[in-house]
Amino acid sequence: MPEAAAPRGLEGIVATTSGICWIDGEAGVLSYRGIDIHELAAKSTFEETTYLLWFGHLPNQQELTAFAGQMAITRTMDGSVIDFLRTLPASATPMEVLRTAVSLLSITDPDDADSSHDADIRKCLRLTSQIAMLVAYFDRIRKGKQIVPPDTHLSHAGNFLWMLTGEQPIHEAERALDVALVLHADHELNASTFAARVIAATLSDVHSAIAGAIGALKGPLHGGANEAVMKLLYEIDAAGTDPVDHVRSLLANKVKVSGFGHRVYKTEDPRATHLRRMSNDLGTAAGNARWYEMSEAIEGFVRGEKKLNANVDFYSASTYTTLGIDMDLFTPIFAVSRIAGWAAHVIEQHDNNRLIRPRAEYTGPAYPAPYIPLNERPPSVPSVE
Repeated sequence: MPEAAAPRGLEGIVATTSGICWIDGEAGVLSYRGIDIHELAAKSTFEETTYLLWFGHLPNQQELTAFAGQMAITRTMDGSVIDFLRTLPASATPMEVLRTAVSLLSITDPDDADSSHDADIRKCLRLTSQIAMLVAYFDRIRKGKQIVPPDTHLSHAGNFLWMLTGEQPIHEAERALDVALVLHADHELNASTFAARVIAATLSDVHSAIAGAIGALKGPLHGGANEAVMKLLYEIDAAGTDPVDHVRSLLANKVKVSGFGHRVYKTEDPRATHLRRMSNDLGTAAGNARWYEMSEAIEGFVRGEKKLNANVDFYSASTYTTLGIDMDLFTPIFAVSRIAGWAAHVIEQHDNNRLIRPRAEYTGPAYPAPYIPLNERPPSVPSVE
């Protein structure tokens, strides 16, 4: 009896053990180190969540203060990296810049040649701060603005908004971004995290693993869905059409509507629960709730028509837009958050390493296939112009 075919995309395959993140897709549960994401979103901060992911437990006050202070102190960047950002064309995409600049950061990192556990922690601290700096710096440079030096007195979320806009963020905006960073901080073996672990398993360095993760995140099937959602909302707004009628027409023409369904969750993505509320609250506070209202109408229709739930990307689009963030920064901001999870997985991989080397189910010609001499091979069929 032939063996069952391997699942496409490794769906459902357990590839490793990890103590970082647990997901129950049937029940819609996401937890970091066993703590439910709803509790973390309501009570935690990005700094505290990052500590939890890296060290396996919630910090006490002294540990949290020290860790947040270390994260603030690492908001520095070698001048050569900033000079590099200035040489790039404004047409370069932020994800291309981020992927390339993270590789450059390794050359300037003082722990570059040290692969010990403690050095990994130090490198991850720097990268957590520097990825946020890269995104903000390049955005200002490409717009012809002066870069805004980091403020060590602000939270990670507040400092990012400060560097991006040059304005002190209001509490509601800072807290909204902070919650969004917590929600996006980790998600088990998603494509970018798995890529990072595969690279780390070769005993390559932290920067290489994170650059690889960014490369995976750049793909539209992983990190670009919220940008596609916002493009749809802009399209509907510009056309002045009813959101439900517009989406009904797209579905009738077999056009994919981004932001719905998930490979793991069979119920609502728990992160979407918070982002929906944030989108509503921010829109109401700003006196412009149209993006939320359009999203809510589309969500209700798609759920009823296709039995699909909104995922983390659907309401993050309107949330980020209401915060005044440009659409092509949505995926880089994903990296600003997910560096916490990527780092946790790289550290875990290095601490208990085994080279990741899966096998493939062969589907080619039967062995042994004959080797046909060159002069006996049939001529190629000319292509039709």
